[in-house]
Amino acid sequence: MHFSRTMIFMFALTLVMSSCVSKKKFMALETDLQKAQKDLGDCGVDLNRYMTQLTACQQERDRIQGLLEGAQQNTQMREEQINDLKDQITDIRAQRDAQLQQVEGLTQLSQSATKNIEETLSQLETKDNYIHLLHAAKSRADSINLALAVNLKSVLKDGLADEDVEVKVDKTVVFINLSDKMLYQSGSATITDRANEVLGKIATIIESRPGVEVMVEGYTDNVPISNDCIQDNWDLSVKRSTAVVRALQNVHGIDPNRLIAAGRGEYNALAENDTAEGRSTNRRTRIIILPKLDQFYDLLDPTMASN
Repeated sequence: MHFSRTMIFMFALTLVMSSCVSKKKFMALETDLQKAQKDLGDCGVDLNRYMTQLTACQQERDRIQGLLEGAQQNTQMREEQINDLKDQITDIRAQRDAQLQQVEGLTQLSQSATKNIEETLSQLETKDNYIHLLHAAKSRADSINLALAVNLKSVLKDGLADEDVEVKVDKTVVFINLSDKMLYQSGSATITDRANEVLGKIATIIESRPGVEVMVEGYTDNVPISNDCIQDNWDLSVKRSTAVVRALQNVHGIDPNRLIAAGRGEYNALAENDTAEGRSTNRRTRIIILPKLDQFYDLLDPTMASN
């Protein structure tokens, strides 16, 4: 609107100047010009203010656009986080289900293990009782053997040299080592009178214990022997053990069902055969007193082990 006025004014001024208008009109036109210039100035001010406001609006628009883009990025990031969380939740649920299955399996395994443990404890208790029973049986057997050895030493101590007789307890048996010079005539299996006296004392102890068996083992040195009656050391050792068994049965009345004869020849020697003393040690007869099998089983009987 201000622009139109200006143009009209300029056109009128031209007419006035060209037609020599009056001074009054010129003054009026000048006043209008000033007013138009003032209006033009006001328009410039308004334009600057509008331009400032436009700039501010653009800045605000840019700021809002930035916020919007940031919000969109945040939204996208949140969506990605939400998706990640969903994936994690899915994995956690899968792990939970797997753990629940494991727990169920462990529960079944625990029940089975508990049963196995109970069975094992029961077996251990049974074995423990059996071990106690064996200890009791061993203690009882040791007591029996010790008493037997004491009795044998007591009846054999008179009139016999230490090198001629030896009584020992070896594990579950009692044995008596008798020298050959005391038992037999030299180089033969014939029992001497002195031997029968010793065997009579041993027979007395054996007879008082019907629950034992007697094994007689003959031993020789490594000096070869061969004559019309004896073929070798095996033969000699067997004949000597048989002679002792016959004497226990026929002379001293021991039940032959309780007697065992065995020959060991020159083997299982106690000493080297390089010296006369060593050979003398190896020439021996061993009488082993051992429990019968049924007596051994009685030792394992709890009612017998406590006696």
